[in-house]
Parts: sequence; C-alpha cells; structure tokens
Amino acid sequence: MAKRRRKKKSIEQLKVREKHKKINGSVGGDVCIFLFLSILGIFMVFPIYYSVVQSLKPVEELFVFPPKLYVLNPTSKNFHDMFKVAAEYTVPLSRYIFNSVFTTIVICVFNVFVTCMAAFVLAKCKFPGDKLLNKIIVIALLFQSQATWIMQFLVYSKIHIIDTYFVLILPYIATAMNLYLMRQSMSTIHDSMVEAAKVDGAGLFRICWQIVVPNSKPAIMTIIIFAFQQAWNINGGSVIYSEEYKTLPTIVQQISMAGLARQGVTFASAVLLLIPPLVVFLIAQGNVMETMANSGMKD
Repeated sequence: MAKRRRKKKSIEQLKVREKHKKINGSVGGDVCIFLFLSILGIFMVFPIYYSVVQSLKPVEELFVFPPKLYVLNPTSKNFHDMFKVAAEYTVPLSRYIFNSVFTTIVICVFNVFVTCMAAFVLAKCKFPGDKLLNKIIVIALLFQSQATWIMQFLVYSKIHIIDTYFVLILPYIATAMNLYLMRQSMSTIHDSMVEAAKVDGAGLFRICWQIVVPNSKPAIMTIIIFAFQQAWNINGGSVIYSEEYKTLPTIVQQISMAGLARQGVTFASAVLLLIPPLVVFLIAQGNVMETMANSGMKD
C-alpha cells in the first residue's frame, strides 16, 4: 500500500510539473507576461510623461477640466519664466546649481568610500557582534529619516552645522540601503580570494580596495545611483536659511508656493531636476539589475 501511494504521488507530481511547463512555455503565457509588463512600464513612465506635458502647456491649459494628456499649444514660456523668477532672487541661479552639484558629488564620493569599507568589514571580517550589526542594518531599512528628524535636528544644533554645507552632506554619507546592498554583494565573493591575499601578506585595507571592491563594480554603480538621486533631491529648507547655501529643490519649492500662476514654472523646474538622475540611471541600469539579483538575504 505504501509503495502504491508513493508511486501515485510521484505520478501526480510529474503531471503537475508537465502542466506548469506547458503553461510557462505556451505562447499565451508569453503574451500575458508581455502585456502585464507593458502595462506596468506605462504606469511607471506616465508621471514623467505627464510632467513634461504639463511643463509645455500655457497657463490657460493647465487648469482645464478634465485634464488633457496632450498639449494643444506647446510653449517654452514656462522654462523662460523659471529662469526669470530665479533671477529675481538675491543669489543667481548658477549659485543654486553649484550648491546642488557640489553637495551631490561630495556625497557620492564619500558615500562610496564609507560604504565600501564598512561593507567589507561586515562581509569578510569576523568579530564579536558582527551578526548583530547586520541585523541592525536590516532593521534600519524599515525607518525613514522623517521618523528621527527631531533627534537629528538636535544633533545638528549641538555640533553647530545648521546653515552650512555640512548639514547637507554629513547625514547622507552613509545610508542603510547602500550599506546593505554592498554588504550582500561582497558576501558573494569567495573567501578563498581573501585568504589567498592574506597568505601573500596583503593587509585588510589592500584586500578591500584591490581585490574585493574591483569585484563589486555593479554594486558600486548601484549605490552611486541611489546616492546621486538622494543627494540631488535634498531639500534643506528646514536647516538652511542663507540663500548662498540653498539647493535647486529648495528654490523649486519656493517657486511652487508662489500661487497658481506659477504652476507651469513648477512643472518646468521639476523636469529640469528630473534630467540628471534619469541620465545617470539610464547609463548604469544594467548594474542595478545585476546587483538586485545578487542581494538576497544570507545567514
């Protein structure tokens, strides 16, 4: 009886597998997957398309109801008005662009440097409490910076960095997400490479930057994208009060609060802010896919 049941169970399992193969290999299944991914792609691209369309609309078309998804009379007036409004501030627009570019570059460089060293220690070095630290990093992914904003502001005040470049740069030098991704990527590198380097007399610093980091290039490109996007969109309005330290997102927010007449300028500013992160992502999107595929949880 037991043999018959096992045989029957195995036959049923084979039938289920064959059925799944037919479904997965059928033309109908491929068409369904293609349609689903196409709809999902359109849903993702739609906000970008809508922002571009709104930035090209004249004021009289912005408030038409129901809203139209195309432009009847495209115009570049919103972009001209954006530069005109920015020129009315006490600080020229070039200063705001410099602040955004400067903080973004500094944050990306230091973020990669700190993240690589910390991830190497967590992935390839054994010490008391290493598993606890890895769990703390995973738990930190659950919390947004807004949840700890009051405590952060108190720390900024105590160390006297409010209304300086440091308050824009220091909080973003290390982030839990980038550290987690880099640690998972470095964990996939065989320990035999590290042990061989130690036998040859290489120190930890040399092993990190000459062996492990060069083999983690996809992960590095990924954290650069994340760091760039986060740094480029920094709005320091609550900690920056001097005009000479404000960034582009702060000015865009100030312009959008000026009333309905400047909504076209707001969309034009949003499109301008969208271009650099989009270009960086398109250049390195293949590395992002490879990193996400190798970022599974490990014990």
